[in-house]
Amino acid sequence: MNERVSAIPPGGRIGILGGGQLGRMLALAAANLGLTCHIYCPDADLPAGQVSAAVTRAAYDDAEALAAFAATVDVVTYEFENVPAETARILARHAPVRPGALALATSQDRLAEKSFLAAQGIATAPFAAVDTLNDLEEALARFGVPAILKTRRMGYDGKGQVKIDNLAGAGEAFAAMKGAPAILEGFVPFEREISVVAARGLDGAVAAYDPVENVHRHHILHQTFAPATLDKAVADQARAIAETILTRLDYAGVIGVEMFLMPEGSSGPRLLVNEMAPRVHNSGHWTQNACTVSQFEQHIRAICGWPLGDPARHSDAIMTNLIGDDVKDWQALAAEPATGVHLYGKSEARPGRKMGHVTRIYPRGTRP
Repeated sequence: MNERVSAIPPGGRIGILGGGQLGRMLALAAANLGLTCHIYCPDADLPAGQVSAAVTRAAYDDAEALAAFAATVDVVTYEFENVPAETARILARHAPVRPGALALATSQDRLAEKSFLAAQGIATAPFAAVDTLNDLEEALARFGVPAILKTRRMGYDGKGQVKIDNLAGAGEAFAAMKGAPAILEGFVPFEREISVVAARGLDGAVAAYDPVENVHRHHILHQTFAPATLDKAVADQARAIAETILTRLDYAGVIGVEMFLMPEGSSGPRLLVNEMAPRVHNSGHWTQNACTVSQFEQHIRAICGWPLGDPARHSDAIMTNLIGDDVKDWQALAAEPATGVHLYGKSEARPGRKMGHVTRIYPRGTRP
């Protein structure tokens, strides 16, 4: 990339596609740098809209509304990766869109994503395209069971995927895809899931936060432990993988890269990339309290052409998502020492809905 462009100065405006909690935290970080945000989203209940200077509520395929929105901002970014390709194309005629089209296209399709990673020499679980039941049966014969069948597009927090525990379950799993193009991923007996949140600026500079360990409940991220307990060589490799992805995608902004840590002594690489998210990431929320420059500020800096901030942590941290009724404990959480409380302003707590998060910080080297 190495774009020779002027940085967007304080007083500039950032357009954000999507109005959820990630957009909200991006808008708050932008405000700290003297920048304002304009949210574009078709939804009515917009946590990001509560803290932004302007909101456009319109469909993602409304070309007229998109053009009017783009005319009011200096750069466009997004808080979710399933932005329709045509939306990005329309906006790019009027304003820079960062991260760019290549990152969107690659991450929106799980087969394209895995193929891209393989082309960079980055290890993943074994995978195969599945368009027919015969494709699925042949892939299962190669990979064995258990295996995971996923839709190629959409799906998050466990949605759009089916675990296949025996060969007889192939037909039922294929039917569950309802005709959507799919990908089969072989099961890998990983030890832990880790992730790296990293950023790349318009000048090509890269800054990576410490790798962290993630624990899920019901396919939803429950806690992130920063830093992950890793050998230095493995931690360095995780950062290097993230930097390779950023560079090869000619990326601007923050990315989250989820990886499987294989047991020590197992054959093959210690790290397998599970997936990447071309945006700020839930496993990077700990940076709000444990780093001088959070992932949200880092993303704003990167897309606006500012120097990247130092990603070093000043504290260890444990981030815990508040799911559904967990948010009702806000008073007790607010009374805890060394705890940052972040609530998303959502009107209704529902099972499985992310309502906020808390981050407990500890002096470096003392995290439980």
